[in-house]
Amino acid sequence: MSRELMQQNIEKAQREIDTKKEMIKNGKMRQHYHFMAQTGWMNDPNGLIYYKGKYHFFYQYNPYNGFWDSMHWGHAVSDDMLHWEYLPLALAPSEPYDNHLRGGCFSGSAIEHDGRLFLMFTGTTNEGDGFEQTQCIAYSEDGIHFEKYEGNPVLTAPDGIPTDRFRDPKVWKHGNMYYMVCGASRDNNALALLYRSEDMFHWDFFNVLAESRGEWGFMWECPDFYRLGDKYVLTFSPMGSGEHTAVYLVGDFDYETGKFDYHVNGEIDWGFDFYAPQSFLAPDGRRIMVGWSNEWEWMPLWKDWGPTYKEGWCGFFNLPREVRVMEDGTLQFVPVAEMEMLRENPEYQDSFVVTEEEKELKAGEGVSFELKMKIDLEKTDADKVELIIRCGEGKKTVCRFDFKNSELSVDRNEADGWSRGVSRSTMFLKGKSELDIHIFSDQSSLEIFTDRYQNNHSSNIFAGDRQNQLKIRAYGGSAVISGYESYGMKECFR
Repeated sequence: MSRELMQQNIEKAQREIDTKKEMIKNGKMRQHYHFMAQTGWMNDPNGLIYYKGKYHFFYQYNPYNGFWDSMHWGHAVSDDMLHWEYLPLALAPSEPYDNHLRGGCFSGSAIEHDGRLFLMFTGTTNEGDGFEQTQCIAYSEDGIHFEKYEGNPVLTAPDGIPTDRFRDPKVWKHGNMYYMVCGASRDNNALALLYRSEDMFHWDFFNVLAESRGEWGFMWECPDFYRLGDKYVLTFSPMGSGEHTAVYLVGDFDYETGKFDYHVNGEIDWGFDFYAPQSFLAPDGRRIMVGWSNEWEWMPLWKDWGPTYKEGWCGFFNLPREVRVMEDGTLQFVPVAEMEMLRENPEYQDSFVVTEEEKELKAGEGVSFELKMKIDLEKTDADKVELIIRCGEGKKTVCRFDFKNSELSVDRNEADGWSRGVSRSTMFLKGKSELDIHIFSDQSSLEIFTDRYQNNHSSNIFAGDRQNQLKIRAYGGSAVISGYESYGMKECFR
């Protein structure tokens, strides 16, 4: 009966999607090339995997309207991470452990096991004693239609861990064993719990992989753990940690003891809109990371979670990024090379000088574009440079490169009437001869990469089509742009 109930709920949701998808597709704020659901609300990327010749994206999903509610798993596949085919929903609430309006099938991951595609997810319910989160399994023979394991849940919160702070399992295989890291909280400090299993169904606690001592908040959401080169990386999104939305730790790991010693930490993204990243291995060995382009802690500052709900949707993913490790153990997050396939109408300029007089630049039609440029630091004596993006009709977003204070800031207070705030980060310019800048603008977002893809800002900007001008100016001197190229971007989702 429970299997039938999940199928009934999937079919009900699919009817809702089919009824609304064409109308929602024409929304003015819909993205051109960032991954989105067809309707409704979406948040965390789940179950990212390359399986049987296709990239699979699963995602947290409420197909009924543009607000967070009872969580389903959406599902889409692609040959190139750019163009997507939507498949039937993978999971819908149907069991006592996940069938609750403010719960459902929360985040998790995917793995191939015994020739089948397995999903491990957090079931969330409330039977009167508060929310209870448990780890559960579903599997599929064809990679499309899933069945929940009759023995669910396979894991409950251990002693000392609140039942509502035990979620988001990320599973992988090493040797003959399966491993899983799960976000948790103990004594109001965040931690990542490490488990292992021989068969994917029976799990034993192994170790505390890492924990906060107050510096990284009270709960780690969506932890991820993987090898990169000869190092290991733990990523998570900390709750209660101020401006930190996605953090990485790099160090050494021993599979015999389950001990992780980290010696490097950093920010994946300093912007307002990068959260809950999950990674997977591409067939060519690249480690690819995808994040949700929103963030819980500041979103309630917007009335009704931003304007897109009026069009019947909310949420999209950031661009897929390749994770690379540097010689000093810090990480780079580089937009995947596949993005170059979307380029059209290129514009190039050789070296030019920027003064305090605004200079107009061209990039596509000024809304959906890619821009790359370099600032020659040895020939620049300006105190700062402003790149004014998506401006027009009195609105603008300002990206400031403050050389005097070695600070990068993105100011969207005058962007669109909805977005607020200034995100800031430190630019490490000592010993550098140039500053590299790489920007992707879409209908409702900006992703700004600098400092060799180690200093990144992602922010949602709900500007209109008439905010399509791009300008640059310097303050306190002049700046030399040593290379400039820009492109329009082909559409994937309109």
